[in-house]
Amino acid sequence: MIFVTVGTQLPFDRLTQAVNDWALQNPDQKVIAQTGLGRADFAGMACYPTLDQTTFRDTVEAADIIVAHAGMGSILLAAEVGKPIIIMPRRADLGEHRNDHQRDTAAKMTALSNVHVAHDAAEIGASLSALAGLETAACDAIADTAQPQLLAALRDFIWAEARQTARAPAFLHQVTS
Repeated sequence: MIFVTVGTQLPFDRLTQAVNDWALQNPDQKVIAQTGLGRADFAGMACYPTLDQTTFRDTVEAADIIVAHAGMGSILLAAEVGKPIIIMPRRADLGEHRNDHQRDTAAKMTALSNVHVAHDAAEIGASLSALAGLETAACDAIADTAQPQLLAALRDFIWAEARQTARAPAFLHQVTS
């Protein structure tokens, strides 16, 4: 399951529209979105303007992938629960925020193994497909000879290790420094 969160202060329809477009092309992927003050009538995902704290946390923990604005709270939460996160920074020039501090945050977060930065809809789609295992560009060279079960096992092993690494205290220290 993919969980999208835009926070509660400002709408972020550019992000939710990008994920919805991807979800419509991948109907077998369950997507839940907390849309805040933005649009909440997307056909490709279950949308909720707000979620209470318990439901929000339960949804984050149940998610395989988190997609969010580049807010530190979302990034820290993904690190805490050991989930990969795709962040899209809000842009002041598009009226999504008062300044570009989220762009600065995103630039710093690219060094972290579980943080993927997307600046537009195409990058959101590519990141979602890669993290959901729908694109196997790294495996294309052996895809004709390797058994699908082997590729799936390798993918699961790699992501299990990435999730374990994300839980390590050193990782959380990197995020907060």
